[in-house]
Amino acid sequence: MDYADTIKKIVTRISPSPTVFIRSFGCRLNVSDGNSLLGKILDMGFTVTNDVNCAALIILNTCAVRENAEKKVYGVIGELKHVKEKNPDVIIAVCGCMIEENHVAEFIKNTYRHVDFCFGTFAYGKFPELLYNALTTAEFQCDNNKYPTDFTDFNLYQDNVIKADVPIMYGCNNYCSYCIVPYVRGRERSREVSDILSDIRSLTDNGFKEILLLGQNVNSYGNTLLPPTPFSSLLKQAAEIPGDFKIRFMSPHPKDMRKDLIDIIAEYPKLCKSIHLPLQSGSNRILELMNRQYSRETYMEIVKYIRKKIPGCTISTDIIVGFPSETEYDFEETLSIIKEAKFYNIFSFIYSKRVGTKAADLPDKTTAAEKTSRMTRLLSLQREISTELYAKYVGKTLTVLFDGTSKTEGLISGKSDEGIIVEAPGKTDKIGEYRKVRITGSHNWALHGEIL
Repeated sequence: MDYADTIKKIVTRISPSPTVFIRSFGCRLNVSDGNSLLGKILDMGFTVTNDVNCAALIILNTCAVRENAEKKVYGVIGELKHVKEKNPDVIIAVCGCMIEENHVAEFIKNTYRHVDFCFGTFAYGKFPELLYNALTTAEFQCDNNKYPTDFTDFNLYQDNVIKADVPIMYGCNNYCSYCIVPYVRGRERSREVSDILSDIRSLTDNGFKEILLLGQNVNSYGNTLLPPTPFSSLLKQAAEIPGDFKIRFMSPHPKDMRKDLIDIIAEYPKLCKSIHLPLQSGSNRILELMNRQYSRETYMEIVKYIRKKIPGCTISTDIIVGFPSETEYDFEETLSIIKEAKFYNIFSFIYSKRVGTKAADLPDKTTAAEKTSRMTRLLSLQREISTELYAKYVGKTLTVLFDGTSKTEGLISGKSDEGIIVEAPGKTDKIGEYRKVRITGSHNWALHGEIL
């Protein structure tokens, strides 16, 4: 059966313009999955609504990386009970990483009776069938089976007209002790180089100015291809595609950050000069407990090589505060490497226990108050460093891709090649363009300038 075509006939009989509300939680790859799913839904005759109360179909695309993300999802699911009571015909689905956890899927089934069906990250291809069943029967469905990834069943729908996401791989082989991703996303699977390059050409031909290559661990891309193709080769080929656009990627793993990859980034102007390099901790003892497979010394060797080969390249990172058994000495080691590396930005999180990971079984005597205090100290240090680094741009000229308006009236906002937020007075007709901006002021999170 052609479920998509049948669904289109059913929903257009119900309403001439049925609407879908979709909300994706978590990482950019999850948002990209939600957009791909949305592309399929639009092909079935739906239109998008931002009002959950007006939707004929509601989808929550979930994240399982941190406990707070799951709590937020449960809160939203609970609120949807009132929507179902007002409109019993609305179809409610929950999908994504959380559904790969069997205890979560069972909890949703038993607790939230207003949910019609659930499906995991491997079952996106089954969505049309699940939706058809929900439209024609009243039985709850849950599909979190591990189907082979079908890269031909791929939709490049974008939620932006300036910047586009292109997933290049799915899954992760690293099994960091704190991370649930390999369990809910599976092992690494890479898309073919030719398909990725074709997507980039199509998007840039249609006016997109920035391409973000996505994966759980992008610099281990290509290991599952025959023959294996290194990420540096993919980047080189992408950077040689003609057109006025830039390329970013996220996120790499330090253990796979080879010099040839850094050399390629240095060589090609199309490759943005900003690298997000997750550190997680500056303590070698904690890094070993995390199963990160590098030391603080090897991490700093990478940082120094980047700074040598790509002068002006900005480096950002991730830090986990309060990993089980983290001592004050371990935390001071993290602060010391932050001072040495001088990151432009840090995404920091207090450790969140994830059932099913090895770290969940580690003893942890550090109190919540101690963890909060450490986080405060880390953020204070990073504010000082960011303020110092950003101030050095005053008087310089940067190339900025403006992609929206600022919260401050009269200003438009964008990011420089270095990945720094830049705001400037300007009209909205400049959004979607690369413009030269003279920097006139700085904060600890952004720059201010005037368009030349």
